[in-house]
Amino acid sequence: QVQLVESGGGLVQAGGSLRLSCAASRSIYSLNTMGWYRQAPGKQRELVAALTKGSTINYADSVKGRFTISRDNAKNTVYLQMNSLKPEDTAVYYCNAVDFIWGEFWGKGTLVTVSS
Repeated sequence: QVQLVESGGGLVQAGGSLRLSCAASRSIYSLNTMGWYRQAPGKQRELVAALTKGSTINYADSVKGRFTISRDNAKNTVYLQMNSLKPEDTAVYYCNAVDFIWGEFWGKGTLVTVSS
């Protein structure tokens, strides 16, 4: 089991930046994948960025070049640096972790609102 707690969301103007943090309740070193998803009102949850244990990174096309995912194993934390934010980035952002043995885990989400 692992609990995930997101922070860093808020209201920002278009073109601005935010950094989201996801703190895990235990070591993230052994987790197979950690990532960020988002869900906008009326839309399905979608992958934003994912980072595998082997350091492979995947980004949604819509955020490539603007968002950066990173991890700090010593702090058991994953980050999502979001730059050049657009109104269409407005969503609840969820942290996700996958352990091939123990399953998949989700945080409760943090709201990001980008005003035009």
